[in-house]
Amino acid sequence: MRFHAEPIEFERQPGSGAPVWRGRAADAEDWLRFAISVHRHEGRLCALWGSDERAHGAGFRVHAVFALAEGWQYLTLDLPADNPVYPDLSGIFAAANRMQRATFDLVGIRHDGEDQRPWLRHGGWPADWFPLRHDAGDPPPWENQPTDYDFVRVGGEGAHEIPVGPIHAGIIEPGHFRFTVVGERVLRLEQRLGYQHKGIECRLAGADFAVGAKLVGRVSGDSTCAFAWAYADAIEAACAVTPPPRALAIRALLLERERIANHLGDLGALGNDAALAFGLSQFFRLKEDWVRLNAEVFGHRFLMDTIVPGGVAVDVDAAKIAALVAQCDEIGRAVKELQRIYDAHSGLQDRFLTTGPIDTALAQELSLSGMAARATGMLLDARCHRHGYEPPPPWNKLAVRPATAETGDVAARAAVRFAEIYESLRLIRLLGADLPDGETRCTVSPVPGAAGVGIVEGWRGEVIVGVQLGPDGRIARCHPHDPSWQAWPALEHAVLRDIVPDFPLINKSFNLSYSGQDI
Repeated sequence: MRFHAEPIEFERQPGSGAPVWRGRAADAEDWLRFAISVHRHEGRLCALWGSDERAHGAGFRVHAVFALAEGWQYLTLDLPADNPVYPDLSGIFAAANRMQRATFDLVGIRHDGEDQRPWLRHGGWPADWFPLRHDAGDPPPWENQPTDYDFVRVGGEGAHEIPVGPIHAGIIEPGHFRFTVVGERVLRLEQRLGYQHKGIECRLAGADFAVGAKLVGRVSGDSTCAFAWAYADAIEAACAVTPPPRALAIRALLLERERIANHLGDLGALGNDAALAFGLSQFFRLKEDWVRLNAEVFGHRFLMDTIVPGGVAVDVDAAKIAALVAQCDEIGRAVKELQRIYDAHSGLQDRFLTTGPIDTALAQELSLSGMAARATGMLLDARCHRHGYEPPPPWNKLAVRPATAETGDVAARAAVRFAEIYESLRLIRLLGADLPDGETRCTVSPVPGAAGVGIVEGWRGEVIVGVQLGPDGRIARCHPHDPSWQAWPALEHAVLRDIVPDFPLINKSFNLSYSGQDI
């Protein structure tokens, strides 16, 4: 299959996951032409990473996942071992910038663009040592010292900088925000992330499927179901396995419970950031009830290790389903009452409305996905039917209704969260009422040398996992991609029309993952 008359032949990957077509660019010109074609057709760049193929007698390889109306295109380009350079995509897709810089830090393959600043390397290892190369060995002796970072400077009368972080109040992970302001008005925000690089991709090399599931499920703890499902989809696509229908339904049930838990917590935190502590206490009471039932029914408050390659590691009987459905009714009533209070609270609405706006054009330009994109009016949800797109099972039988808003501000992101809670409660009821009988897991036999990509609509947006198996059938390369990669730059734009004290509220309305990109 070809897209837009471009010469690259694509083939749809097997498995039960989201529709993904795999292709290989013959050369750098094909790579660049296809990226331009995707952009011209209002497509997005969803992920980009690199791999070292020299152990198999080849060179290096750069991987990218694009999105078009029909689904996703997984494209690779082989690079020579002695000069692994590929065309810069950041002039076409702004989202490529940080991903390309991180790829060089980890694998040592370089884009030919201008911005060559490090992204994940903060002085923790030498500039000429690349941890994801197969012959990297143990880290060399190296004194870990903070390095300078070349922030873009903004001049002019009255302009000054306010540095925030990387150490923050509370227990959130580190991130640095460099504000340039005049008075209180923000002229520019530039972020510096990657302070807590965990080395997960390095740890995944050589792992078996079970270890891989545990590691990927911990990339970002608030999205453990989305990452575990995307990883399972990637493994199942590589090994041409389709999980039982009951397993897919339980995966969906788990994912929707994860979505609701996060929205409950964030709606409470948004109220707190707008001086409505009552909202924080009430929503966190609901969230606590929600995760306690998770622990009772599925054995873990955050549902970790419940989704595995081949199916699920948990099951539910009639009594558990009844408990889950009954809680949906209780939570639904409570959230409606809290939404009535939020909507009627003039002080809260004054803080929410017109604060931190982004528009559809910017969301498209930044390849944004998920809740923040839908708050600008984009009908973008991997679970939903749209023209030319058929969602994977079990979503194709559930008629999922996408939640959208128009204004793209804090109020819109809050409104989408409320709407998604109601829709997820409906989906859980539907899944519980018609849960298929049968097995919950099937055997997945490794296929040496195979590859797959999994894509799942997590609560924050598209979670993507790419997997390459080695000759021994174990994981040779695995790249987990959090949607925060695309959303962090959107936050830089959202704050520009506001004042510095609004930043915590705007930041919370996105609630992006540090951990998801500090992999």
